Amino acid sequence: MSAVRVEIGNGIGTVVMDRPDRHNAFDEHVIAELTAGFARLGADDAVRAVVLRGAGKSFSAGADLDWMRRMAAYDEAANLADAQGLAALMRTIDTLPKPTVALVHGAAYGGGVGLVACCDIAIATEAAAFSLSEVKLGLIPAVISPYVVRAIGVRAARRYFLTAERFDAVEARRLGLVHELAASDGLEEAARQVLAALRGNGPTAVRAAKDLVAAVAGRAPAEVEDDCARRIAGIRAGGEGKEGVAAFLEKRKPSWLG
Repeated sequence: MSAVRVEIGNGIGTVVMDRPDRHNAFDEHVIAELTAGFARLGADDAVRAVVLRGAGKSFSAGADLDWMRRMAAYDEAANLADAQGLAALMRTIDTLPKPTVALVHGAAYGGGVGLVACCDIAIATEAAAFSLSEVKLGLIPAVISPYVVRAIGVRAARRYFLTAERFDAVEARRLGLVHELAASDGLEEAARQVLAALRGNGPTAVRAAKDLVAAVAGRAPAEVEDDCARRIAGIRAGGEGKEGVAAFLEKRKPSWLG
């Protein structure tokens, strides 16, 4: 039985981690299913955005205990191959050519925090709880670290990577891990508003804007000046850019809203 459900409706793809009895903890099979699900939605031209969520009481408790028990018996080469599978999942979500939205409730621990950090937008309920808990098990959050450090910054990572303290949704928002908090019964409405905003924009422009952030992050303006100029020139000369500007000037809806 699949541990991941992939659904499509009204231009929105939804990836649901569906192991509620294990708080959506993942093993190598879940990782493979998540990677395949995101890749499928990323390649589907009918999908405008992708939502990631968990079934049951939790978003994701991170690594499955049985999986960790098995991996402890493997040699370093086998552990390397396994870790590379998780890295491929994180990279697939991070570079997906569609906006991604994490809807977080309950626990988001360990690798679950990594999944949140990989998504473009994260909305959490006020009761959600987070922990980078790996060091409690004598491990480190290695594969997820580039995404989590990018989200919360070096200073916060130096605390929470080392202490494995649990922190609440308010702190997660303060750190930049999540963008918005919602009441437990308000998560769907918060998601609806964000998805409506995404669907109102040119799909090519949204894809290009996501790529733009990755291209300029951490670089000096002079380094990217020419690249940025070329990017906007290409967008302006493209069909979607011309249609968007024309629709604005003519006071009508652009074709992608038709």
